[in-house]
Formats: sequence, C-alpha cells, structure tokens
Amino acid sequence: MTQKTLRIPNRPTAMIAVVLFAIAFITYWDASHMKVRATYGMSASAASYFVAILFVVLAIGHLISAFKPSDIEVEGADWMAVGWIGFALAGLIGSIWLGGGFIPGSTLLFALTARAFGRKALLVDLCLGAVIGVFVFLLFNKLLTLALPQGPLERLF
Repeated sequence: MTQKTLRIPNRPTAMIAVVLFAIAFITYWDASHMKVRATYGMSASAASYFVAILFVVLAIGHLISAFKPSDIEVEGADWMAVGWIGFALAGLIGSIWLGGGFIPGSTLLFALTARAFGRKALLVDLCLGAVIGVFVFLLFNKLLTLALPQGPLERLF
C-alpha cells in the first residue's frame, strides 16, 4: 500500500497565502470592532469587510497556484529591491507619524521605490515624487474633501 503525501510545489506562494489569510482575518476583526456606525447607507466598516473579502480571494488564488504543479523554475528574490521598498514604506510611515505630512512621505515612497526598480536618478525622482504628492494631496484634500495627514507643507494649501 502506497501512501500519498501532500507536496507543495511552490512553498513561497503558499506562505504568501497564509499571510494573506492572516491579513484578511485582522481586517475582518478590525471591521467588526468599529464603533462608528452610519445613520444611513453603508458605514466605514463595509469597506473594511470588502477589503477582507478581497484578501481572502487573493489568498485562495495563491493557494491554488501553490499546489499547481509547474515546469517553470521560480527565480530568486532581489532582496536589495525588497529592502528599498521596505525602506520607502518606513519613510512614508515615519513622515506621517513624526508630523511631516503626506507630501514628504509620498515623495520618499516614490523616489525609493523607483530606486528599488533600478533607477539611479534620485534627485529627479524626488522632484517627480513631490509633484505627484502635491497633485494627489490636492486631489484628495480639495476636490474630494478627504483629509490626508497634514504637515507643515500641506498647511500651506
């Protein structure tokens, strides 16, 4: 009698699925504990429930992909690029947390992510990121009247 063992051809994809399920659970849990309810229409928790459902769908897709046999060899990750993107996200979070505001944070995010993709013109990317950051800030803050984190630069508008 032969015994079949469950073999995962693509372990990194399976691990991503587990992380996506965890994020979906945390998002669902957070939405279920929101205190602010809408008096009419949908509340803010509806968007969080929708995002949780999207994370579950992504996780299921990753699980299907992880167990599907493939002849394609998986290439290794570029950990330097992953580090640059992590540093970019930390710069955005740090800028907002320290009171620098949305525009400097999104400028750092754009420039350091471009660096992760191999672009070497950091000064040009900082300028492009600043222009994009100002545009996005004005779009959300003035046109859509949605509040973004404000720092000294954003208070000028």
